[in-house]
Amino acid sequence: MSTGHVHALIPAAGRGTRYGGAVLKQYLPVAGKAVLAHAIRAFQFHPLITDITVVLAEDDQWFESALGSLSAAVQTVTGGTTRAQSVRNGLRSIAENHPGSNWVLIHDAARPCLSPDSLDRLLEQGLSSADGAILAMPVGDTLKRAGEAQEIVATVDRSGLWAAQTPQLFRLDALAAAIDSAHEQGRELTDEASAMEFVGARPKLVMGSSENIKVTHSSDLAIVEAWLQRSG
Repeated sequence: MSTGHVHALIPAAGRGTRYGGAVLKQYLPVAGKAVLAHAIRAFQFHPLITDITVVLAEDDQWFESALGSLSAAVQTVTGGTTRAQSVRNGLRSIAENHPGSNWVLIHDAARPCLSPDSLDRLLEQGLSSADGAILAMPVGDTLKRAGEAQEIVATVDRSGLWAAQTPQLFRLDALAAAIDSAHEQGRELTDEASAMEFVGARPKLVMGSSENIKVTHSSDLAIVEAWLQRSG
């Protein structure tokens, strides 16, 4: 395993358009804390993670009030109009202010149920992989491709398919260069691994957990609440 310093980066500048509501989903209360607070806590005391940076929207109004004293335990940087731009701003800030952080671990602000076991597994395997690694789960459901009228037009072979999760772990300089290359070519990125794939890297897939849910719809909060209460 590499002994490089690992910096956790949490992009939280998104607007959560699929979720809706007056309060951004990363600031919604669940199990006594904001969703984002749970995401931060997953990294706060891990021995391999040296620092945490959170990327915020320029007009963010909730961060300090929603997180309370926890807001002082992390650095913040202003994001961009897309996730890729926000992550790139975060990487630039880390490189400038934390030159010893040669690995970066990117995690969704709306994934509050990351377990210590999953994080340890990712770090153990990812730090030994030249191209980094991501948490993911093999696809278990039958997949259907929809037509224009929302009708089934095909069943998709699910063998070999995995659903990507976060965190995703990469060397900081490699990820920054990959995002820049994809941006220059007009490539739309759905996650950080897709930037690495664009430049020919092959990140490792590390088994995640079904509990590492991303809050996307209002019904997800009840599931998150139950899992967080069960895990304490």
